[in-house]
Amino acid sequence: MRLASFSTGRSVSYGAVVDDGIVDLGARLGGSLPTLRSALDADRMDDLRDLVSRTCPDRSLVGVQWLPPIVVPEKIFCIGVNYVNRNDEYRDDSATPMFPSVFMRTPGSLVGHHASIVRPLESSQLDYEGEIAIVIGRRGRRIAEVAAHDHIAGLACMNEGTIRDWTRHGKFNVTQGKNFDRTGAIGPWLVTRDECADLGELTITTRVNGEVRQHDTTANLLFSFRYLVSYLSTFAELAPGDIIATGTPIGAGVRQTPPRFLVPGDRVDVEVSCVGTLVNEIVDEAGGPSDR
Repeated sequence: MRLASFSTGRSVSYGAVVDDGIVDLGARLGGSLPTLRSALDADRMDDLRDLVSRTCPDRSLVGVQWLPPIVVPEKIFCIGVNYVNRNDEYRDDSATPMFPSVFMRTPGSLVGHHASIVRPLESSQLDYEGEIAIVIGRRGRRIAEVAAHDHIAGLACMNEGTIRDWTRHGKFNVTQGKNFDRTGAIGPWLVTRDECADLGELTITTRVNGEVRQHDTTANLLFSFRYLVSYLSTFAELAPGDIIATGTPIGAGVRQTPPRFLVPGDRVDVEVSCVGTLVNEIVDEAGGPSDR
């Protein structure tokens, strides 16, 4: 299933995207399961799948405003330097890491599919990072790697947008540059794990104005999905709706010569096999110059 959260201007709901319409699960089940996160927490995916299989779409996709699939996740974990050639991209002669680099994002730093990503007043160094996002479906602590996939509800595309100069404000801290409001995106929907046969052979491609800037496969991850779920659950209980951004391939704008940061009017597409394509346009924050 392709499960999305959306707004129609009058209300917020969630549903299953089928063909050119949406089965509005929020309208049908809102009394007991008002959000996609609540449906995951109640372990009702089989019930949703059965309902969708025998139901015609309730509404067209026209006029729908896409929201992040999990509107307010409890936790958003982000993994840095997680493709085999990303460590070399830093050119600092450091050894391949033994453990993942982990930082957190806030829900307000992410928008949905076709929403505008905002370049803030404080910086002209807005960068893209195409990633595959894991959405947790089953609660767990100290999850064994062999059981990790059973805790994954599905996957989404993510643009883990970054304000580069603000990631250098602290010696060991990228938090500021990763959490400006509306500087990243996730979506267009959550594709349930059963739709993706082999999580170890997914491809990810990032395009800026149609130009391929990043392309890689999960076969080249330093730390697999299984390992990340197990590792993170060692120190934090993973809850339904939690998100794990699994890292970006080489080719971000800051690594180009010269650096190529995003400017208003740019379009960024992040495509993940078996999931779809997340599309966002860049705008300046209101009150700022159109170009700096």
